[in-house]
Amino acid sequence: MVDVTETTDAPRAPGRPRSIRADEAILESALDLLAEGSTIEALSIEAIATRAGVGKATIYRRWSGKEALLQDALRRLKPPPPEPPGKSVREDLIALVGVSGHNPDPRVRKIMPCLMPMMNRSPEQYRLYQELVEPRRRMLREVLRRGVELGELRADLDPELTVALLTAPLVMQRLLRAQPDLDERDLPARIVDAVIAGIAPR
Repeated sequence: MVDVTETTDAPRAPGRPRSIRADEAILESALDLLAEGSTIEALSIEAIATRAGVGKATIYRRWSGKEALLQDALRRLKPPPPEPPGKSVREDLIALVGVSGHNPDPRVRKIMPCLMPMMNRSPEQYRLYQELVEPRRRMLREVLRRGVELGELRADLDPELTVALLTAPLVMQRLLRAQPDLDERDLPARIVDAVIAGIAPR
């Protein structure tokens, strides 16, 4: 096996930048193995190294172990949410809800359901999940606050409960296909309209 870092960082001089190509190969290999059916428990540094075409020492120079490597790999699956267009509270909510559970990377649908049990067992994985979804939640809270200030939403709404009501249905639908008869194309707007009906001023 040829270590892809041999020409770039092995042996590694002090201060010399590490191989970006090796980083990419390692992180992508970990995600590929998970998408192909490997469980978190079964996934090994040796398997990742073999898939990436690197030595195990190359991985351990970068990460302290599998947990740290997986945290960096999983961050790649959750791009930052788009800035809402700012046209109206309803349209901004639809834009943000529309990205819930959506990712152009086809591996996400295969990987995320397998990670749910791990998040319940591992405080580190749970914290990572919270870190990944917080930017979208923060934007949703800001839109809800604006709606309250404009008088379009009730002043006594519970922002955390409202965020959960807005995001959870679409995440469940996209990851688990919980309701096969629902059309995902108009589902974000339907969810937002249903929630707004309950949080609009009385």
